[in-house]
Amino acid sequence: MSRCQTTIIIIIIIIIIIIDTYAESHIANTLSTPGAAAVAAQQKLSKYASLASTHIFCPIAIETAGTWNAMAIELVQEIGRRITVITEDSRETTILFQRLSIALQQGNAVSFQNTMTTE
Repeated sequence: MSRCQTTIIIIIIIIIIIIDTYAESHIANTLSTPGAAAVAAQQKLSKYASLASTHIFCPIAIETAGTWNAMAIELVQEIGRRITVITEDSRETTILFQRLSIALQQGNAVSFQNTMTTE
């Protein structure tokens, strides 16, 4: 009796969308529509809908002011849960959110610093 082994490869495509809440090109949207990042994420879902049959597609949309779209939160929570299973540390999800938030703030600092003129 032979034994067949099936390997399933799951391809996850994560597109990170950072909406600069304070950029001139986005200020009108972000002032009038809270959660402009969520709108951008929905647009990416529509754009890449054809990938759904072969890939798991999850747009991560975060505004520079800190607003995350629901799919981003769910994905980070799931990754945190899976890390917790391996490490047995219940703080993993919190730590992951903190690291991502710090990375966003570092990006904000660089973006802000690049707007300064040096004379």
